[in-house]
Amino acid sequence: MSEMPDWERDAKDWTWVLDQPCPECGYAAATVAPTEVAGAIRANAAAWGPPLAGANATRRPAPTIWSPTEYAAHVRDVHRVFGVRVGLMLAQDDPVFENWDQDATALEERYDRQRPAQVAAELVEAAEQVARQYDGVRGEAWQRGGTRSNGSGFTIASLARYHLHDVVHHLWDVSER
Repeated sequence: MSEMPDWERDAKDWTWVLDQPCPECGYAAATVAPTEVAGAIRANAAAWGPPLAGANATRRPAPTIWSPTEYAAHVRDVHRVFGVRVGLMLAQDDPVFENWDQDATALEERYDRQRPAQVAAELVEAAEQVARQYDGVRGEAWQRGGTRSNGSGFTIASLARYHLHDVVHHLWDVSER
């Protein structure tokens, strides 16, 4: 398992989506109020049901493109990682987040062998947990800071918008392909 499967590592810095709309999925962070993120995360989680119930849920449309189940497993883990980060930002002053190698996680967790129904349930659960965290943020707490391991600085408000782009984009990946 030391070699990457058929996909390439994603080395892009996606923080630019906070400043401009995503030309692929159309997400525009500037149009989303931080207080709307929890509801949008819940709606996104619910929208994964049909792709994960379909006959092609575990089938890759091309060798270098994840199956719906692989994307959903990643989205589940995105929710979990962002939940930890929001928790740190609420509990500490300007924490530095551990690096998360999403590609290594995909390999270690064998996204390609996970069961769609189980992933669907876990995705909804993880989304609900992080959505509750966002629901609990009030007033000035939205401006609490944190820093990603690559030096990108966030407030809870910008982290929430960034988080939402990730899950919106991956549902678009599955829907468009």
